[in-house]
Amino acid sequence: MTPRFSRNASLQSLPKIAHDPLHFKTLLSAEEYRIALLQLIAEAKTRIYLVALYLEDDQAGRSIMDALYTAKQRYPELEVVVLVDWHRAQRGLIGDEQAQGNAAMYREYAQRYPDLITFYGVPVSNRELFGVLHLKGSIVDDNVIYSGASINNIYLAQQQRYRFDRYHLIDNARLANAMVDYVEQYLVNSEAVSSLSTNRPVSTRSLKPAIRRLRLSLQREQYSYHPQQCAESEVGITPLLGLGRRQNLLNKTIRQLVIKAKHQITLCTPYFNPPGSLSREISKALKHGVKVKLIVGDKTASDFYSKPDENFKVIHALPYLYELNLTKFVKRQLKYINSGLLSIHLWSHQDNSFHVKGLWVDERYSLLTGNNLNPRAWNLDLENGLLIDDPNGLLNEQKQLELNNILAHTKLVHCVADLDSLANYPLPVKRLLKRINRVRADRLLKQIL
Repeated sequence: MTPRFSRNASLQSLPKIAHDPLHFKTLLSAEEYRIALLQLIAEAKTRIYLVALYLEDDQAGRSIMDALYTAKQRYPELEVVVLVDWHRAQRGLIGDEQAQGNAAMYREYAQRYPDLITFYGVPVSNRELFGVLHLKGSIVDDNVIYSGASINNIYLAQQQRYRFDRYHLIDNARLANAMVDYVEQYLVNSEAVSSLSTNRPVSTRSLKPAIRRLRLSLQREQYSYHPQQCAESEVGITPLLGLGRRQNLLNKTIRQLVIKAKHQITLCTPYFNPPGSLSREISKALKHGVKVKLIVGDKTASDFYSKPDENFKVIHALPYLYELNLTKFVKRQLKYINSGLLSIHLWSHQDNSFHVKGLWVDERYSLLTGNNLNPRAWNLDLENGLLIDDPNGLLNEQKQLELNNILAHTKLVHCVADLDSLANYPLPVKRLLKRINRVRADRLLKQIL
């Protein structure tokens, strides 16, 4: 069955996969995640489907590459499939125009170990700016490894710094099969999806008609599975997909979670730039007396942030733009902050960065997702999520541990004065933001970045 969300549908009516909470594990750090991922790959017997925005050519990325090839050589019948974003894989880091991208590493390994693993590039749009593969959830045998993290040194805490995310291990064959079936049917088998391991990859230009067809297909499709009734000792999991403005089941479900909230909402996002529809529903929830807790990355905890004494690039202004968004929001909602209905927590920990996303609603629902809850995620990128329905509080202890862990390095925003102001920004940032405001380009930037 494919889940749908009609106008009158309730969250409870969404089809679910029954899951034993004993096989649901929450990890609390990037280091734990790295260790668990390597261990699962080493122990794999039947299949590995690794899905990420990117698998970087660095120490952490090569450790995963080595683990994949070692597992495949140990069990030649093991199915190993790696999917990354087509565009992201073929460019260097921002500002490094000369680099060949991570695809060069995939070709290097393919030459060293021919015909063992194929690395697929998925082009969600003709250009990276207008949509990327932002699916989350890798599968090893019957384990779903769900995290917003991609694969590189900082996401896997390989060196001195880490990028904080959420990490969950879910051992469920039905869920794993549904996710693998989707990847095989709609991505691997698509004429737009090509190998990045070959020395002669096809050009994006030649793929444009196929990419358009793929995007139209992905806007229609959902995970397919047979729904189950959940026993009192089980939780329900609904896997969700979303791409584009219309018929986006993931977006609709996120809005419904906020609309249907009766008591409390906790929302995490690394970039404070909520879509207008979501922002309006949050405001309505506050008016109805729902307690709202927002956990947001401080501008210094953004992966786009650079220190004032470092070489400035345009992309480095983004964290300041998000902080200005937050400042405006605080001004509008100050009465709810003062009354205690709204609390805003800014995350910052040394030189580390924040990449946490998700929702918790009324002690019953929680959403695992890579969706940044911003217009880009809402409209351009291929996103997914796992909605957890836990009416009996079977995962409450894990949820609270995770939330406490996320909140550990946050500080409360009581008023606008707790945030930095434009007047105090570095001069290059100040000049750029003033220029953006003058030509009214900020609205466009907020839609695509």
